[in-house]
Amino acid sequence: MTEKIVFKDETGEEIEFYVLEETRINNMNYLLVTESDDEEDEEAAAYILKDVSNQEDEEAVYEMVENDDELKYMSDIFEELLEDVDIK
Repeated sequence: MTEKIVFKDETGEEIEFYVLEETRINNMNYLLVTESDDEEDEEAAAYILKDVSNQEDEEAVYEMVENDDELKYMSDIFEELLEDVDIK
């Protein structure tokens, strides 16, 4: 079973994501998430989130990776970790 996490957007609306994989690179935690819990859904959108929390934060704070170089690098890492997934 895939772990589910819930985020609140800027308007306070809750958005559910399913964690496909997580990794730690250069002391930074990253999550590969999707909105679909169907592992067979090849067209499901996937997102890479980065933990930008401060030590004093009670809960983890994630933001979507938007830097093209970082996104490409992390996509390659997650493709290696998952082997059977092609991230585009």
